[in-house]
Amino acid sequence: MGLVWCCRDRELPLGERTLVMGIVNVTPDSFSDGGMFEDAEAAVAYGARLRVEGADVLDVGGESTRPGSDPVGVAEELARVLPVIEGLRREAPEGLLSVDTRKAAVASEALAAGADVVNDIGAGTDPDMFDVVAAAEAGMVLMHMQGEPETMQSDPRYDDVVAEVRGFLAERLEAAVAAGIGRDRLCVDPGIGFGKNLEHNLSLLRSIASFGDLGVPVLAGVSRKRFIGELSGTDDPAGRLEGSVAAAVWCASQGVEMVRVHDVGPTVRALRVVDAVVRERP
Repeated sequence: MGLVWCCRDRELPLGERTLVMGIVNVTPDSFSDGGMFEDAEAAVAYGARLRVEGADVLDVGGESTRPGSDPVGVAEELARVLPVIEGLRREAPEGLLSVDTRKAAVASEALAAGADVVNDIGAGTDPDMFDVVAAAEAGMVLMHMQGEPETMQSDPRYDDVVAEVRGFLAERLEAAVAAGIGRDRLCVDPGIGFGKNLEHNLSLLRSIASFGDLGVPVLAGVSRKRFIGELSGTDDPAGRLEGSVAAAVWCASQGVEMVRVHDVGPTVRALRVVDAVVRERP
């Protein structure tokens, strides 16, 4: 068997094709789809549809991290995500599930409810997060973010955005391994749009292949981001499909192992084409 990403007792093969993480937001205020799936039954049905469209992983989030968003308490976040994770696990016992959280207390309960991965925009800055992930032998995504969601887009600055983001992720990887998380369970995300302006995002995308040098899978979250609206002239996030697919195709062409997207079906179909060219897999 080739390289795999280990997530509890599940394994995702790497390198054969670009994997797709489908977004299931159960928040009232996410920038693109806030309020659409607050009802757990509707969110579970939506996640099931994304699986049919080709999602390899479903990422369930209960706290909006859009620019300017306010934090959510643990109890509220759990009330949002747990019924959805439990429902998705019942609906597809073998499906891979991720919880999008930066709180160890939420991660712990979500893993007990059936999640396999913790997608952490805080990269383990909650002091208990690494211990929770290590104990569950879960997969983990470490993401870079400058500042906090409330203020991260106020005036982001870097001397060398690529070097600084790679350096941060390298440090967090080593901290995670030191805390007992297997390197084969870790994945990195440069955090497009999280404390970055248009030029920062473009610099990261131009150099995204270099993040593979960190020795773990790379996840790119580019779907419907503000920079796509800036480039395409589309204010409405839901109208950024073409730009989102284009960004996902670029990432795939650079060897990124997984993209996190809202529009699963169109992205999967586009990736089949680019993967056939780049990875020589018809």
